[in-house]
Amino acid sequence: MKLRTSLLVGLLATALSGSAWATVTAKFAVTLPEKSHQGQGVAKFVELVKAKSQGDIVIKPYYSGALGDDVKVTSALQGGTIEFTVPQTTTLTGMVKAYEILDFPFLFSTDAEAEKVLDGPVGQRLLDTLPAHGLIGLAYWENGFFNATNSKHPITKVEDFDGLKFRSIQARITQETIKALGANPVPLAVPELYTALETHTIDGQGTPNAVIAALKLDEVQKYLSVTRHSYGAFIPLASKAFWDKLTPEQQKIIKDSAVEARTYQRQVARTQSESAKKKMIEHGMQVNEVSDAERARMKERVQPVWKMFIPDVGQDLFDQVQAELK
Repeated sequence: MKLRTSLLVGLLATALSGSAWATVTAKFAVTLPEKSHQGQGVAKFVELVKAKSQGDIVIKPYYSGALGDDVKVTSALQGGTIEFTVPQTTTLTGMVKAYEILDFPFLFSTDAEAEKVLDGPVGQRLLDTLPAHGLIGLAYWENGFFNATNSKHPITKVEDFDGLKFRSIQARITQETIKALGANPVPLAVPELYTALETHTIDGQGTPNAVIAALKLDEVQKYLSVTRHSYGAFIPLASKAFWDKLTPEQQKIIKDSAVEARTYQRQVARTQSESAKKKMIEHGMQVNEVSDAERARMKERVQPVWKMFIPDVGQDLFDQVQAELK
């Protein structure tokens, strides 16, 4: 009898204090290193979730592509074997064509323009498409404006892209953009990029300054040209299979944490962009700005890409984005 009473008291005490049995554990797949702007955003998110849940939701990050590339881990989220990841929105274009709107080259001119679209009705409209594909979109974080690097020559005008073997991801709009600029797209995942540049399998690539530095691409690239040819947004995702097992309170904690981490992550991204450029110059990389006039010529060169993909994203969505930008 005493044993039975003791067991009941123990169970009650555990329930009142927050049972270890109720602890939610999850894996977070991260493509970039922990110190990158992406990695620091994830670390802040994990910290916020733990604090807001009083330790009842424990998320373990796996950095530097340890669980696979963006395509692989996004698929794993759909299958319910990984709980979180934070790819660039481009990764989603294969399943939701509307996300291609965010990859229109030279669509945004400033950070403020990108935030206006992502954090407003357009961004929410896109998030609402994801549950049907087994994913829950939590917010939009910043990868940043893409700049071109290569091992051949500075890119000061659009003709300097001609003939370069340029890294691309699998998304068709990215490949068509590279073609329109005059380069030859070569699809490669992030973990393969450094070696491909080092061995001159490809000549160049386009990513934000912070990513160039995080992946140490300045070691295998001589020229950085500030083209700002597209803007990249990260999208923290949860597996819907995992999400549906959570209570509404737990879901709110995770959603709120992703939104709260957004401000911190964007500031880290912008600070790292500037510091990365300075460090790469110090390490001997040749950096050149692209004039507004030449950037306008580049934008004109890629207008066929816009026309090609407007039917995919929908004229109404394209018009909504243009209206918000105005």
